[in-house]
Amino acid sequence: MTEGAKRAPIEPLWEVFVRSRRGLSHVHVGSLHAPDATMALRNARDVYTRRQEGVSIWVVPATDITASSPDEKDEFFDPAADKVYRHPTFYQVPEGVEHL
Repeated sequence: MTEGAKRAPIEPLWEVFVRSRRGLSHVHVGSLHAPDATMALRNARDVYTRRQEGVSIWVVPATDITASSPDEKDEFFDPAADKVYRHPTFYQVPEGVEHL
């Protein structure tokens, strides 16, 4: 880059979620850069649903996502381990009961 040349500003990063024709839930399919939500939605349509795989698209600014750290999974999820009542493995299932 020559002296005095300016770099183009980096556009915000958007996370893209698509609900497929067969799916019930939106699934994260990737990320892209776009200046605003409208352009992110259009770009996501062009990039991630080129073969008409989707019926709905969500775009979310990556800066608005808060996530747990995989490095802290033991401490973060530890409180759930002592609640055995959340997993009904010790109940007798009556004969003939389906979809339990």
